[in-house]
Amino acid sequence: MSDYNILVVDDEARMRKLIKDFLVQKGYHIIEAEDGEEALEIFEQNKNKIDLILLDVMMPKLDGWSVLRQIRQESKVPIMMLTARGEEQDELFGFELGVDEYISKPFSPKILVARVEAILKRIKGDVNKVVDYGGITIDSEGRTVKVDGKQIEMSLREYELLKYLVDNQNIALSRDKILNNVWNYDYYGDSRTIDSHIKKIRHKLGKKGKYIETMRGVGYKFEVK
Repeated sequence: MSDYNILVVDDEARMRKLIKDFLVQKGYHIIEAEDGEEALEIFEQNKNKIDLILLDVMMPKLDGWSVLRQIRQESKVPIMMLTARGEEQDELFGFELGVDEYISKPFSPKILVARVEAILKRIKGDVNKVVDYGGITIDSEGRTVKVDGKQIEMSLREYELLKYLVDNQNIALSRDKILNNVWNYDYYGDSRTIDSHIKKIRHKLGKKGKYIETMRGVGYKFEVK
């Protein structure tokens, strides 16, 4: 049996049951919440135990965006948004707030399981090592980033994007290649989502944000200068 705990937040009981049934088959332990307020209460009680949150956007009492904002004030736990909208602007907005993954309703349960497994594998599957890149220190085991010894907060997606860039330093990477490797599946939205993430990462890296160079007409390259 898996040791992973997943919080499923959705106001539709049938949707929660569908998700739970498929994830339980894979050995995951599921905690359920039927609205945003209950989700925050459960998270506060189990914040050190929850490995992933599947969070619906449209809910009574407190919507998914509000829940996301409050959780991101204190935690980097991976969050996958369940949305029926499928609007590109909504997805960009969510990534700005710290969403790690999206899946639009209706979705294939098998695809959902595959994405859950991919996220959890990325979280726990990093090699145990600490590497310094010109003052940017990345601890792959702890999934932490420090700039000149000071730890900075990053969402899972921001961390993975930075890690991908540094693992391929001095190589010009196209936006399509970044999407396929970091997002781990074909992303059909606008590649501006990468630009949005890069902007946030540069800001967090401060002066060392200049290491991420924009390659006009191509994408991005990480180079210590």
